[in-house]
Amino acid sequence: MTLLEQALCTADDTKAIEFGPGVVGRTGDVFRRLFPGTPALVVADENTLAAAGELVLASLDAAGVATLPLVFPGTPIADYDQVSVVRERLGAAAIACSVGAGTLNDLVKLASGELGQPYLHVATAASVDGYTAFGASISRDGFKITRPCPAPAAVIADVDIMAAAPQRLTSTGYGDLIEKIPAGADWLLADTLGIEPIQPVAWDMVQTPLWAALADPDGIARSEPAAVGRLAECALLSGLAMQATRSSRPASGAGHQFSHMWEMEGHGLDWSPPLSHGFKVAVGTVASCALWEAALALDLTALDIDQVVTTAPAADSVAAAVRRAVPPRVADEAVRCSLAKHLEGEALRERLTRIRKAWPEIQRRVRPQLKPAAEIQEWLRRAGAPYHPQQIGIDRAHFRQTHFTAQMIRTRYTVLDLLLDVRQLTPVVDHLFAPGGFWGDDWPRGSAGTN
Repeated sequence: MTLLEQALCTADDTKAIEFGPGVVGRTGDVFRRLFPGTPALVVADENTLAAAGELVLASLDAAGVATLPLVFPGTPIADYDQVSVVRERLGAAAIACSVGAGTLNDLVKLASGELGQPYLHVATAASVDGYTAFGASISRDGFKITRPCPAPAAVIADVDIMAAAPQRLTSTGYGDLIEKIPAGADWLLADTLGIEPIQPVAWDMVQTPLWAALADPDGIARSEPAAVGRLAECALLSGLAMQATRSSRPASGAGHQFSHMWEMEGHGLDWSPPLSHGFKVAVGTVASCALWEAALALDLTALDIDQVVTTAPAADSVAAAVRRAVPPRVADEAVRCSLAKHLEGEALRERLTRIRKAWPEIQRRVRPQLKPAAEIQEWLRRAGAPYHPQQIGIDRAHFRQTHFTAQMIRTRYTVLDLLLDVRQLTPVVDHLFAPGGFWGDDWPRGSAGTN
């Protein structure tokens, strides 16, 4: 039994995965088996219709499945208004068969979930890890979070189609996947502190195939089917891990929070094509690894707990700081997230005592999980993904500020929260951006067209 087959046995929502070359021809048979006698609402955009939509329609027709089309013009965005469009077309008369990458899958996933209906997804690129994941990352009123909804009942992942996708989509998948390295460190941290225990099955689904999937960045840059296949398989496993835990924790850490912050700010949405999630995550991954390198160099066994507790800000000060830092349309939700993990007094003292006591164990567990930020940059460069904020149009001041705002938008405990708890976030960021720091002397002219 393959690792993918083993992982599928843990899934609550997903009943079938067809993975490999040429499997798009099985779409109709899988749909008919899972949803007998039900028409398919085939949801695509103009690009994915050309890439795989006609093959999907032919397969459905050959299996005797009636089809209804919903084709978005151009490139849809992961916004709740688009979810409403899909939901209104679905009603109770059809089951969705989405054809596309991350955005189309998330739109259909949430629309189907709100209707209490299953759906089938046909992946057209190895660009995301959310195909098999529980939850959809959708913006509503400007705030982007993973909204709860079931994963697809079936996924068709044809390696031939994914390898033929535009190379930037494969590179964006690489950028999304590489964040599992520091995300794993963040989970080890939370586990050691007793905040969020590691679930071994989900951990193994992500971390066991991760290194092989990342090992050939040059093959990713050349869209070689073998490299794309390893990338896609690891992405499917990552999604199944999120499905098993009903959380994105196995696959998402502080690096993703950089991306989500920029998405909430609307950065890159007006690019053509829009700046991809995975390219923002790629840069966030470098930032996260640089933060971890600086954090691991600290001696937190000498932490002055009394000094930290007595100078800790009160909740109203935290709320005011968040409102000054983030866009007004997302301020209320960011305040909620920030206050949910804000500690004062004895609660903070207890957390700091645990950190001081566990620091050698945290260092021992986390160091083998990480790679140096400079090495991550090199892997991304070779894979054709951005590795510096200027390459995605983020200037120095904006990038520095994101080291603080990224901490404000999730309740998930990461290296950002560790550094904030011990009052070292500002000193560490200052160090990273000072002469001789990781970002201090590394501000080359990048290309804003790497999307």
